[in-house]
Amino acid sequence: MLPWRRVLGPLTALLLTAAVALLPATTAHAAGAPSSGWNDYSCKPSAAHPRPVVLVHGTLGNSVDNWLGLAPYLTHRDYCVFSLDYGQLDGVPFFHGLGPIEKSAQQLDAFVGKVLAATGAAKADIVGHSQGGMMPRYYLKFLGGADEVNALVGVAPSNHGTTLAGLTNLLPYFPGAGGLLNEATPALAQQVAGSDFLTRLNAGGDTVPGVRYTVIATRYDEVVTPYRSQYLSGPNVRNVLLQDLCPVDLSEHLAIALIDRIAFHEVANALDPARARPTTCASVFS
Repeated sequence: MLPWRRVLGPLTALLLTAAVALLPATTAHAAGAPSSGWNDYSCKPSAAHPRPVVLVHGTLGNSVDNWLGLAPYLTHRDYCVFSLDYGQLDGVPFFHGLGPIEKSAQQLDAFVGKVLAATGAAKADIVGHSQGGMMPRYYLKFLGGADEVNALVGVAPSNHGTTLAGLTNLLPYFPGAGGLLNEATPALAQQVAGSDFLTRLNAGGDTVPGVRYTVIATRYDEVVTPYRSQYLSGPNVRNVLLQDLCPVDLSEHLAIALIDRIAFHEVANALDPARARPTTCASVFS
């Protein structure tokens, strides 16, 4: 292993700690406080940004912690930004996105309807991390979401599942492990590459007409592997590798959504392609 890879984990942890320390106000107000500018149901989209942005957290995430970096980044740029909690399990606080993905998609459907009613917008844009970048595709494909959504931006999404660097291939060697995983944490089992859920989701094509798709991936993703499994195929799809924009960006699965302003810049480009500016390493300062 190269020396710089040995320090990547501790460095990421340090940066995450710093990010939380620098954002106490956002954490304190979290979802629903109008003064934060985030989950402000009095927000009306502007002519420049006519669609509200719905942020969809990943597995084990929640509507606050997953978006401590990106939500303020977008609200500062005058987007109306909203986030939801989904996939809750009884008796498990804070850590969501664990319940059956079909039910989570129903929660997203209801939430988008609430946001559109409050803002008066005809359609929303969705930005999701990990499971949150994949789960909305069920909503788009099976629950009529294509009529309510203009664009889906997936940040390290689990679109075709994960092998967890080959670890999921060991499940057959542990009798009962797969069944236990499915019973205790359905969403985890459904995100294993080759699952029945993903087979159904991706049957007939990755996309639906009328929606623009963007995938932002990192070469150093250690959760959704191989990272190319995140990519989509079909019309109106743009797959982006973070290291093609900035070769020295070392973000992995969590950092790309939590603190990476280069990724944030590309999210903003995907939300407003008419005003897109090239994303480079210098975008960290934008």
